[in-house]
Amino acid sequence: MISIIISIIVLSIIVIIHEFGHFIVAKKSGILVEEFAVGMGPMIASKQIGETIYSLRAFPIGGFCRMMGEDSTGEIAERSFSEKSVWARIAVVFAGPFMNFILAMLLILCITLTTGIVKPEISALSEGYPAKEAGLQVGDVITKINQKGVYIYDDFQLIMAENKGEAVDLEIKRNGEKFTKIILPKQNETGRYLLGFSPLVKTGMLSSEETTYAKANLWDTISYSFDTMVFYIRYTAMGLAKVFTFQAGKEEISGPIGIFQIVGDSYKEGIKYSIGVAVQNILYIGAVLSANLGVLNLFPIPAVDGGRLLFLVIEAIRRKPVNPEMEGRVHFAGFVFLMLFMVFVMYNDITKILIG
Repeated sequence: MISIIISIIVLSIIVIIHEFGHFIVAKKSGILVEEFAVGMGPMIASKQIGETIYSLRAFPIGGFCRMMGEDSTGEIAERSFSEKSVWARIAVVFAGPFMNFILAMLLILCITLTTGIVKPEISALSEGYPAKEAGLQVGDVITKINQKGVYIYDDFQLIMAENKGEAVDLEIKRNGEKFTKIILPKQNETGRYLLGFSPLVKTGMLSSEETTYAKANLWDTISYSFDTMVFYIRYTAMGLAKVFTFQAGKEEISGPIGIFQIVGDSYKEGIKYSIGVAVQNILYIGAVLSANLGVLNLFPIPAVDGGRLLFLVIEAIRRKPVNPEMEGRVHFAGFVFLMLFMVFVMYNDITKILIG
């Protein structure tokens, strides 16, 4: 029950922040916001403050920010969404995903402050491994691997895992100069392919843990948190691209039920050690989910923010709106597709739980 409650709270905060992005930019643009809702389905509580109804709905997944004239260009009221300039409407729609990225950044920042950073900079070399044999030195910074940029150690680890033991093309920065090395990883006793070096580790500015590592400074903390957020966004986009091009396996796809289980498992694993570790685990999951929601809503899928942005960009290029009836049909078809996809995802979640 605690896991379910925590999951609902985490998802609700992520959705509220997303809808708040739409809400605040709509307000600043002079659009009448008729309702700001947390949850979906039947209304169970509401209060009108000023011109906006703030409501709580029965199902605690999702939410919405309903604006005057949002779904029709037939509105002629001055404060309707459809009567604002195309750039104002783009700003309103984009603000939701943008706020998810801001939330992900803040959550990552909290984690970094209390734990630390791990950068793709060599702090030690292992005997008998190819990194030392290739002439790499302590202080070398890995900036690219196989032509892909590396900004945090997670970048390096993920690319190495995908490489499956093949030779890697490294770009190294040493004393301000860059050079390349092609190195064949060595498999260790556990089956992992390694180059044989330790990354640079610094403890968080607010970490109370006693270690021999140096403390990260403010710039380290902010830049590492930003790079980590970009890492989540980049690989979320790649994962979603696999899903929508039908290249992802069933085990790689999770919906609300799967998310509840992931959040619950993270909390239960963390609480075995301390409340602090449990909170850090929840913050991590929250950051990943917020980045996921932001990226998903920027994909050009009808019925989500990305689909609406696509039509608005087309309008900006053509300098006239797309036929509203045609746009409505496209969004409806997209909505039906998403609902069918959600049914599949929920069935997939249930199957994984029962089989697992």
